[in-house]
Amino acid sequence: MNSYIMMSDKNVSKFISLILRHKPETIGITLDEHGWAEVSELIAGVSKTHPLTMADLERIVAGDEKQRYSFNEDKTLIRANQGHSIPVDVELEQVEPPEILYPGTATKDEEAIDREGLIPKSRLYVHLSGDEETARKVGLRHGKLLIYRIRSGEMRRDGYVFYRSVNGVWLIKAVPVKYMEKMV
Repeated sequence: MNSYIMMSDKNVSKFISLILRHKPETIGITLDEHGWAEVSELIAGVSKTHPLTMADLERIVAGDEKQRYSFNEDKTLIRANQGHSIPVDVELEQVEPPEILYPGTATKDEEAIDREGLIPKSRLYVHLSGDEETARKVGLRHGKLLIYRIRSGEMRRDGYVFYRSVNGVWLIKAVPVKYMEKMV
């Protein structure tokens, strides 16, 4: 039996998320302009504090229910699909959104949202869900649930640009109040 306590895949995944989305310097690596990190450097850096093998990393990526990560074709590079607070271009394509999208948020942010609309805060984009149920799950993680209906089709017709991450999250730079409707 090993003398160290193994972190769960969930905890290692959160640590990898921190590294690939916010603080690659935590383990002494850098991301390229598209957010890619060398898999060998990521494994070596994480392994300094949390033992990690390629098999572990592949299992974490494949089993991540939010599909946070992508490998390149030969699995020598890895990146977070979205949610970065550091400036990277994850090569998102502009996509026509559905007529309605939903942000999952919490009532603690209601006053600011009602005043300013949705802004990315520390992230590069506002994250939106294509269905109310997903928005509910997201919002409940942040406190007492608050959901808005976003008239995304109207926004697109007015010239706003939408992107969709490989894991299905809708991304936009901001959502002005005039396109938002609070749900009861």
